[in-house]
Amino acid sequence: MPNPHGTPIWYELLTRDQDGAQDFYAKVVGWSIAKPEMGPPGVDYRVCSAKDGPVGGIMTMPDGAPMPPTWLVYFGVDDVDAAVEKAQALGAAVHMPAMDIPDVGRMAFLADPQGVMFYVMRGLSAEDSRAFQDGMTALPGHAVWNELTAPDQSAAIAFYGTLLGLRQDGAMPMGDLGDYAFWFAGDTRIGAVMPQPPGAPAGWLVYFSVDEIDAAHRRLEASGGKALHGPSEVPGGSFMILSTDPQGARFGLVGPRKQD
Repeated sequence: MPNPHGTPIWYELLTRDQDGAQDFYAKVVGWSIAKPEMGPPGVDYRVCSAKDGPVGGIMTMPDGAPMPPTWLVYFGVDDVDAAVEKAQALGAAVHMPAMDIPDVGRMAFLADPQGVMFYVMRGLSAEDSRAFQDGMTALPGHAVWNELTAPDQSAAIAFYGTLLGLRQDGAMPMGDLGDYAFWFAGDTRIGAVMPQPPGAPAGWLVYFSVDEIDAAHRRLEASGGKALHGPSEVPGGSFMILSTDPQGARFGLVGPRKQD
């Protein structure tokens, strides 16, 4: 995929209830979800698609997995093997070494020096991934924001800047919680990194665009999910909800509010 190095290009949910997750996210986010004709061999992998194309996947957590159900981010890199080597030199751990997925691409599963998990990938497609879209113009169902909660914010900025070329530029003060520091991949603002609040988990949090925030809120609760925070207005006039699905995986919803 020709996306600039460091761009989020895919999203993946690891869950203990794949069928339940498929039903939940189809209702709440509006995805069509199906098994692809060409998928990882021997793996039941479900692809989540917005109206204009695929966004991410859902797979069952491996037995004995040490983490709870979670959403993970794939970052596009120019060279997967070089990225793994650099990540290790920076203190990252390799959970899955670089490997090829036929007709898909090459990837590796890593944990940064603070234990936060993520993928690096080089896709085979000659087209850009559109899984992530700018929130101002994104269609419903696409990821629009990638938020990292880190025990050591400065160390995270240094690590991902060196490995992925993410550029930190600008921040929003959050009082006693510190600064909400914005991240760019090339010229595109992809999200932010914030200090880990007391009692909150460290890790990546993905926000998905929805058609209308209050309707999505109703779908969320009717489908067994939970709103942890919001709906709250965010800069630009949209509203967000920090949510969990029925298995406890955290994710966000972002959308406009219907005007009366």
